[in-house]
Amino acid sequence: MTSYILKRLISTIPVMALIAIFAFAVLRLAPGDPAIMIAGDNATPDMIAAIRSDLGLDQPFIPQFVTWVGGLLRGDLGLSMYTRQPVAEMIFQRLAPTFSLMLLTLIISVLFGIVLGVISAWRQNKLTDQAIMVVMVLLFSVPNFVVAYVLTWFISLKLGWLPVQGYTPLSDGFWASVRSLTLPALALSSVYIALIGRITRSSILENLRLDFVRTARAKGVSEGVVLFRHTLKNAAVPIVTIIGSGVGVLMSGSVVTENVFAIPGLGRLTVDSVLRHDYPVIQGVILLFGALYVLVNLAVDIAYTFFDPRIKY
Repeated sequence: MTSYILKRLISTIPVMALIAIFAFAVLRLAPGDPAIMIAGDNATPDMIAAIRSDLGLDQPFIPQFVTWVGGLLRGDLGLSMYTRQPVAEMIFQRLAPTFSLMLLTLIISVLFGIVLGVISAWRQNKLTDQAIMVVMVLLFSVPNFVVAYVLTWFISLKLGWLPVQGYTPLSDGFWASVRSLTLPALALSSVYIALIGRITRSSILENLRLDFVRTARAKGVSEGVVLFRHTLKNAAVPIVTIIGSGVGVLMSGSVVTENVFAIPGLGRLTVDSVLRHDYPVIQGVILLFGALYVLVNLAVDIAYTFFDPRIKY
């Protein structure tokens, strides 16, 4: 297992290199000039040229890329074109809100998705199953930001149970922080719950037809133990796979959700940086999300051996 993990970690190097090349090239090929954005509406061509020279944007593509990669190898993501702050420092300041939101979303999604999927499979073709399927189709079809506005109107404005917007850090209290993130997490988890629920249902149904389930029922094992202890564990591999793959959905969804709920996280930083063509910050965020996605998939592969001992690496 150790050698497998080392091989996978080494294999992330070319993956991260491709992500770095892609992020750098796409931003340079995209329309728009950061120098014009920084100079403002009344800037003269000489002022714009001076800014471009100061930022190194007047250099050819290859020298710019080599300079950036050289900084990366020294652990330096560069400076923001607007604030002149180190990019690593800007990203670090936004990590806590985004990771807290993603963690709470993951907990809600896994809990509701698996429970709904198991109940739906257990009550196959019954009214409960059909009702859950309708809910999952709705959750999967409606965009996150629409769910966010509906939840805000009903739970915050009508019922007054949760704050409308904003983020409370953990240092100001655990429950206050959870309250500030519950509504965004519910909105962000809508698609994720549907994904996990549908995979759980199909995987449980497939296992319910196997001999070990009939044997357990013949021995008088309760239906809850059959479903959640025996069947769910054997059906866990595809469920874990979709949980890992769904992290990408979480990362992209957090960009919209953080802007709707005014959360000062990485998603909001990404939107602000894209609007201002702040290349170093965008590149840093893309690299961070790429590395996170690669590590999550490595964790998913390792989790397979826990749920199915027949899998060896």
